[in-house]
Amino acid sequence: MGRQDAPSEIEDPELETVAQRYRRFARYEAHGVSATYEQWALGVAQDEGALRFLASLPIEKRQPNLLFAAVRYLFGTPGSADEFLGTLTEEPDQISSVMAERRVQTNEPARCATLLPALAQLPQPLALIEVGASAGLCLLPDHYNYRFGDVHLAATLGSPNEAPEFPCEVRGAVPVPEAMPQVAWRVGLDLHPVDLRSDDEVSWLRTLVWPEHDERSSRLDRAISVAVNDPPTVHQGDLLHDLAELVHEAPDDTHVVVFHSAVLSYLPSRRAIDDFVHQVGQLPVTWISNESPLVLSELAQVQGINAPKGSFLLTVDGRCVAFTGPHGQAIDHIA
Repeated sequence: MGRQDAPSEIEDPELETVAQRYRRFARYEAHGVSATYEQWALGVAQDEGALRFLASLPIEKRQPNLLFAAVRYLFGTPGSADEFLGTLTEEPDQISSVMAERRVQTNEPARCATLLPALAQLPQPLALIEVGASAGLCLLPDHYNYRFGDVHLAATLGSPNEAPEFPCEVRGAVPVPEAMPQVAWRVGLDLHPVDLRSDDEVSWLRTLVWPEHDERSSRLDRAISVAVNDPPTVHQGDLLHDLAELVHEAPDDTHVVVFHSAVLSYLPSRRAIDDFVHQVGQLPVTWISNESPLVLSELAQVQGINAPKGSFLLTVDGRCVAFTGPHGQAIDHIA
């Protein structure tokens, strides 16, 4: 499974589909963000052995983030694409076992910074329901500190001095909040909630942070400490079947918000995404989505939105309002 002098396209259509996925990841997600992951993804895309390994897995287990995290979880971070592919050659069974057991549940708390302006404009107090909540770190926006240019917002719950601060670059006419949203009730929903009391599960969460992202790792550790001291409730359940029940449990005197970030792309099919969008549109809630533009491409097309490479698209009740940094690092208002 070592490096091969493969052509830019693989003759086997299934392998070429996998290769295209890794080339897109390298170009649109890793480029300029993680040189390590960019090199690994390009290496996989031209290595027939690596592609055959991935093609042997269920489609939902072929994601670059899952493969790369599994290797790092087991063996640390190889220094080059050749070393990475060599590890894949030598230890395919161990790697596939971790990929079968684990899932990508990157719980990036800094994404709260890009959600905060939308949350602050809604009627208060709020009832927050996060689908695909992982460990629930994004259910605690009022437990963190923020810096939007010259504007600083301090946590209103917990211990501000111990909480992480999330810097967020503001571009355009973003309605930067003047005060923290009031959260009266919060709950998460996830197929496999992450237990922050488990050292092993916390280790996996840390491994999902990309190489070179030391600041993200540090802020994640501080957010985990915040959540351990005031743990959010995350129920095990399916967003397609269990969301409506949670909505009806929210207190009557609250404004209910259903939100998610980098979740819908992990649903099993386009139909599942469409079913979720239809369902949430029928519920008495405000729906906030922070996803890759490809996930809700029809909304972007209808509204004439062309997202910058590598950005997420923030929508409120189906209306495109901003481009956001995938890790919460920036928000760019859509005029």
